[in-house]
Amino acid sequence: MEVFKTRERFCIASLFWIALSFCKGLSAQITYSIAEEVSPGTFVGNLAKDLNLKVSELEGRMLQIVSGSAKKHFEVNLLTGALIVIKNINREEICPRSPVCIESLEAVVNNPLKMYSVEVKILDINDNAPLFPGRSQTIKIAESSWLGAKFPLLSADDPDVGSNTVHSYKLSPNAFFNLAVQTEADQGPSAELVLQKALDREKQAAINLILTAVDGGNPPRSGTTELTIDVLDANDNAPEFSQSIYKVQVSEHTPSGTPILTVTAFDADEGVNGELIYTFKQGRGGILEKFAIHESTGVISTLGNLDYEETSAYELLVEAQDRGHTPIANNCKVLVEILDVNDNAPAFNLSSLLESGRRRIFEKFAINESTGVTTTLGNLDYEETSAYELRVEDQDHGHTPLASHCKVLVEILDVNDNAPDIKLSSLLESVREDTKKGTAIALITVQDRDGGKNGHVHCSIPGGQ
Repeated sequence: MEVFKTRERFCIASLFWIALSFCKGLSAQITYSIAEEVSPGTFVGNLAKDLNLKVSELEGRMLQIVSGSAKKHFEVNLLTGALIVIKNINREEICPRSPVCIESLEAVVNNPLKMYSVEVKILDINDNAPLFPGRSQTIKIAESSWLGAKFPLLSADDPDVGSNTVHSYKLSPNAFFNLAVQTEADQGPSAELVLQKALDREKQAAINLILTAVDGGNPPRSGTTELTIDVLDANDNAPEFSQSIYKVQVSEHTPSGTPILTVTAFDADEGVNGELIYTFKQGRGGILEKFAIHESTGVISTLGNLDYEETSAYELLVEAQDRGHTPIANNCKVLVEILDVNDNAPAFNLSSLLESGRRRIFEKFAINESTGVTTTLGNLDYEETSAYELRVEDQDHGHTPLASHCKVLVEILDVNDNAPDIKLSSLLESVREDTKKGTAIALITVQDRDGGKNGHVHCSIPGGQ
């Protein structure tokens, strides 16, 4: 029964320390690295050694690992003190698109209670090949297109990061086109077809090519898409945008249907060959669910709710195509930056704990308003108060501040600091020599204010038989 109570107190105390860690109070930190997709049972690090703990103490001190992740990937082997992998780790699920992936853990030991912050860096491996949006792309190019004209291609996507993501593009050998590859900061490489030889629809109406995307892994992985070039009859002027790149900033609270930008293109042709239709060329990343473009005016409007916490920026590829019998198209980029609004209150992982009573809390505890570290102010007395309930509030510094709170239970552990109190209630003044064995001759009352085993009293007569 006493063991059960001790474990219960340890669990509550553990929750208390974890709650404090979420309030930004951290202990010493240990960092390990492990590659994704390793087999369960893989050794991560000697946690017992790094915590200066004896392996023989681990079970008695109830060393345990607490993870903030919904999936628990690690645990400690109490027989060896090693931190090991217990579940498959997919870096792309844990940290999609992030260059650095860290899973934060807390190592908690009892007797005395201590908490250590442990970080495990998940290293990327080249386990994904580049993938194009479709198996084929069709590009319409007028036979009157000038040499050197460029035609953007849909990019391949690779969820791996660093050198394991898309590194280069290759084009199958042909007489008409070569490939221009550009690399933009934080966007990765993009490819364009460059016309090298004049097209003649009457000689060849269609050209079939293979575009290959290669990542930088070792060994590298690749993906392909088929390019079909439809050669169109002469409509010899292509639309030209007033800008090659448009930029706009939009608040995440912008209502659906709000115009945010107008793109403008000009076509020197007359009649239907100079009338333009604006469309989005690319629909990755939920673009078609968030924005709409008026096909005649080029006005771009919001279509759905924007959320900075979900996506902080969008890249739109807008195509302007004329209405000619053999239409010609051109493209521009629109970069939409989503501005954050203070619409999220701070959140605790623990909303409330069990209540056990409180008294003179402000005389006993204080909290650092910057770090969240809670400290004692006065002496604690188990016999006076066995538990305190603290209400901790966290508030951000937004223009319109938002706040949240949690309750933290501090349970005081008893120390054997009270001696037994002996009282003699009654005593026989004399005892006959023929008094029978087992006859009561005195009533002694003993009390100890300590709790649990510290309050259990054993009475004996020194030297007695």
